[in-house]
Amino acid sequence: MMVRTLGADRLKDDPIRRQIPDGAAFASDTMSDAATPADARPTLVLTGASRGIGHATVKRFSREGWRVITCSRQDFAADCPWPAGPEDHIKVDLSDPEDVGYAVSEIRQRLQANGGKLQALVNNAAISPKAGKGARMDSIRTPMHVWRDVFQVNFFAPIMLARGLHQELASANGAIVNVTSIVGSRVHPFAGTAYATSKAALASLTREMAADFGPDGIRVNAIAPGEIDTAILSPGTEKIVEQIPMRRLGKTSEVADIIYFLCSGQASYVNGAEIHINGGQHV
Repeated sequence: MMVRTLGADRLKDDPIRRQIPDGAAFASDTMSDAATPADARPTLVLTGASRGIGHATVKRFSREGWRVITCSRQDFAADCPWPAGPEDHIKVDLSDPEDVGYAVSEIRQRLQANGGKLQALVNNAAISPKAGKGARMDSIRTPMHVWRDVFQVNFFAPIMLARGLHQELASANGAIVNVTSIVGSRVHPFAGTAYATSKAALASLTREMAADFGPDGIRVNAIAPGEIDTAILSPGTEKIVEQIPMRRLGKTSEVADIIYFLCSGQASYVNGAEIHINGGQHV
């Protein structure tokens, strides 16, 4: 299957309302459903899979036999060590609402092509802009266009994807995990105001979604990581680590384990929760 690059100039009205109907096909989709055996694997749709927590999450779910459809603004990277990666990758600009709408349509088509069931959606992608020399962007100096971009990626894209894939998630009694952050509940020395408030809003949205999606058999939870050992740690993080009760950074694999738990049958009655993964930093 081709890796499709989604354009942002093909629709001028609501991208979620103008999705392709069930059973429709792109011109390039030439393989018939009858010739394709049903895929019995559970499917995960994951945004922000190219590094850090997202990268670890793909490896965790792949190890358990899941099909993982990844969505990110980059092309699939050759060094990503999971099977069927290029075939199950969608390049999408989450900062563009129209592109998000087409991502929804593409995901639905890929599920329909082989009878796959969407068991989980993990909204992991986020942006956290910095000022000059990596300085924190506060509420006084952050330009309004930056606020809008951050909220589109970190807050609006997750609910757009969840709404657009509601039918597929409901048919599988699926789960949604929103990745929030410790900065959503306290001022952080490095995280900018737009990022922090978008994560606080996403935590609140998680509770609302749990109430709204729950009657349809869809569980919605969140994880709130603290200081996790990734390539994008800010200088000075070591001083924060000194104040964490466990006196170390978290591992991306530890975060991925909790995401997997929330998407598994072991968490079948967990709904509307936000799990802190920060070594006690929040206490």
